[in-house]
Amino acid sequence: MPRIRILPEAVSNKIAAGEVVERPASVVKELVENALDAGSTSVLVEVEKGGRSLIRVSDNGCGMGRDDALLALERYATSKIQTDKDLFAIKTLGFRGEALPSIAVVSRLTLVTNDDPDRPGTKIRVDGGKILQVSQTGAPKGTLVAVEDLFFNTPARRKFLKGISTEMGHIADVVDRIALGWPQVAFELISNGRTIRQFSPEPLALRRAVEVLGSDLTNSFKEVRHTSEDLVINGWVVLPEETRTTSRSIFIYVNGRFVRDRILQHALLEGFRGRLVRGTFPLAILKIQIPEDQVDVNVHPTKNEVRFVRRQWIHDQVTDAVAKALEATKPFPFRPGTNSGTRPLEIQDQPALYEPIPMSILQKAPGAANAQAPLWEASGTDLLRVIGQFRESYVVCESKEGLMLIDQHAAHERILFEQIQNADRPSAQQLLFPETLEFGFRESRILEKLLSSLNALGVEIESFGENAFVVKSVPGVLSGRPLMPLIREMVEKTADTDVAGSLEEARDHCLAVIACHAAVRAGQALSKEAMEGIIVKLHACRNPAHCPHGRPTFIQWTDAFLEKAFFRTV
Repeated sequence: MPRIRILPEAVSNKIAAGEVVERPASVVKELVENALDAGSTSVLVEVEKGGRSLIRVSDNGCGMGRDDALLALERYATSKIQTDKDLFAIKTLGFRGEALPSIAVVSRLTLVTNDDPDRPGTKIRVDGGKILQVSQTGAPKGTLVAVEDLFFNTPARRKFLKGISTEMGHIADVVDRIALGWPQVAFELISNGRTIRQFSPEPLALRRAVEVLGSDLTNSFKEVRHTSEDLVINGWVVLPEETRTTSRSIFIYVNGRFVRDRILQHALLEGFRGRLVRGTFPLAILKIQIPEDQVDVNVHPTKNEVRFVRRQWIHDQVTDAVAKALEATKPFPFRPGTNSGTRPLEIQDQPALYEPIPMSILQKAPGAANAQAPLWEASGTDLLRVIGQFRESYVVCESKEGLMLIDQHAAHERILFEQIQNADRPSAQQLLFPETLEFGFRESRILEKLLSSLNALGVEIESFGENAFVVKSVPGVLSGRPLMPLIREMVEKTADTDVAGSLEEARDHCLAVIACHAAVRAGQALSKEAMEGIIVKLHACRNPAHCPHGRPTFIQWTDAFLEKAFFRTV
């Protein structure tokens, strides 16, 4: 007797359903996307018991006639695909002929639809994939799909569902995601008779973004606008002062479809490079429009993943679009003033391009920080007056806006990072005794690709056998410091990403480490000249608000905040 057998249709149908219907939220996603494909301008989602007992989605779309409604419940029946070429140029969110039969196999489903309000509609009842009844019924133009007792015939799947509140949370997330991508459509979500979400049609998409992400972020959105060839990118990013510990507030859409794409998320984070603390994620809404034949949405049955024909090019375009949006704001609008006694250190006065502040102007004498007098008299609207140094780590300044605290280490890191980054070829120091480093096979291949980038930074490394390398020179700021941890960290960072553009990322990561090692430390007393130099140079930076690792370089309290804190407001 043969051991390999063709599965019964009932079993194969349930397997197919399992690929699409993971939980109640999956049903909501498929049905709402079908409603949008049907041209709906209003979608209502009603749920009971977290979708376990009922999910009902009704729309005002084009609806279907009797014959189309019956065909829509057959597997591989769809109005959206006709030839194999269409599979690689999909213009819709999904295939109604795929979602409905998959859902119907694992539930008790009722379909009510009408494509002509002057004639009766069609009602079809299905139980576990079997059609029980087909009848005429009065119905407005559009479609209503009611899904009851989800997974009633697949108890193994049903037992893995979470609690009602958890499943309801997933459903709300699905509605939020789709509503963000389709602001011109009205959405309403009702749970057990209570309205959970209600979105009116919004001609201004930013209003929908504020509704979903929170009104407290209204003034933090930066618009993203980018067009290149046949690619259009638009949306919003929230300034990096607002971050999250997970990527749940990143919303990326490709041709109207919400996707979780590793390449696109990496590109977004690249645009934020140097502005985020490690382990944090930005808030962003990006909408990408690209010709359908340039993207494959059939990577996964749920169509949450995509694959691009020109993956690297798309990645770089997204990164540039986000970076330009963030660079439009320069959040360090102050320059130090001068008085007759001292003159701030000018940028052109620096003898070396990325030389750290000389030790001759760093004070280690006891009480040096407390002995400092005010350096500048504020005589203009954009001047800073240094008050002193707090705990030998922070420069305290007075501005027209209020009180500012500058992290001396983070600020100096940013200064050195940009100075090295802008250098054509930093000066290098030859090692008296070249240092030999050994790596594994994969790491060695990655390091080989990075040799030219490292050489441009003043780190001269040559191959020394199969998996060994010899370091002959380093930038002056790294003199005497261990090189193996630096190089290994850079190699491992590059290995974590699967994008050619990560070579630039790895280079900048190396720059950040160099800057960190060379910058003044917390707990280091500074003279007035050193503080002047930091402030002048920080003001000249392209991204003065964050160190290369994403930490803020300064914080500020306005007069209004201080007045309120001390109950001095009227």
